[in-house]
Amino acid sequence: MIVRPRPRSWQLLYIMRGSIVPAIAPKVAAIFGLGVLTSLSAGWLAVPGLDALGVGPFTLLGLALSIFLSFRNNACHERWWEGRKLWGQLVLESRSLARECNALLPEDEALRRRALRPAIGFAAALAARLRHHDPRAAAAPWLEPDQAPALDRANIPDALLAVVAAELAVPLRDGRLPPYLYAMLEARLTALSGVQAGCERILATPLPFAYTLLLHRFAWLFCVLLPFGLVGVLGWATPLVSALLAYAFFGLDRLGDELEDPFGLEPNDLPLDALARIVEIDLLDGLGVAPLPAPLQPEGYVLS
Repeated sequence: MIVRPRPRSWQLLYIMRGSIVPAIAPKVAAIFGLGVLTSLSAGWLAVPGLDALGVGPFTLLGLALSIFLSFRNNACHERWWEGRKLWGQLVLESRSLARECNALLPEDEALRRRALRPAIGFAAALAARLRHHDPRAAAAPWLEPDQAPALDRANIPDALLAVVAAELAVPLRDGRLPPYLYAMLEARLTALSGVQAGCERILATPLPFAYTLLLHRFAWLFCVLLPFGLVGVLGWATPLVSALLAYAFFGLDRLGDELEDPFGLEPNDLPLDALARIVEIDLLDGLGVAPLPAPLQPEGYVLS
């Protein structure tokens, strides 16, 4: 995720880090070059009918394309925002789990450690799973040797929640934790499982491919034909205007691609590693560990 101060008006002219420009520059350059060739053709070759094409059809096409892109970007941003809310809930439930463990099991430090460290591993493993990394490697440092068999499960984050539930069931069976208090702790684990299910739903359900393909084709068709409609009116200003419009349409299209998968590694995706580090810091703090790891900081204005 891009994290940087709001740019001043004069900085808008040259800021590239965090901009969509580097990703779409080849496309915009291609449209600019096509605009130059169209201007040359109109002036030297006098292509029949070029002047009569006009900008009327492109006004209607541009309006339709804008509506389609707006709908798609709203849908993609909703996915991005839902992912952020789910990870905010993960942080909340993890903090609540640590607080309740400390309040209900104040004298059993070993049990709290065996329960809360796998909860840290859950956040790390879920982030790795959503980014198609190795959840075993992410979770392994947070497990005791006798808890390691959980890493052999297919769904490692869910297996880690089962480890936490099993550890918290020990005082329940010993009679040191009343069933209704255990139910409070189990509710936190159920909420964490719901967060995982929500994230997996977003990851496994992209926008319909046919709709995305239609927008890609329509954007290219519009931008390729645009210079032919502008050259009769704008002349040698056609390449610049065509490039500016291509920047707008290709930029919105590319931004939608990034937001559609909010858990990826694109600059505008969610900072899952930083959010998992927040969970790590809070739960270790609840266990009384010192010194605590530092929060992750942006590198080149990108927080991962």
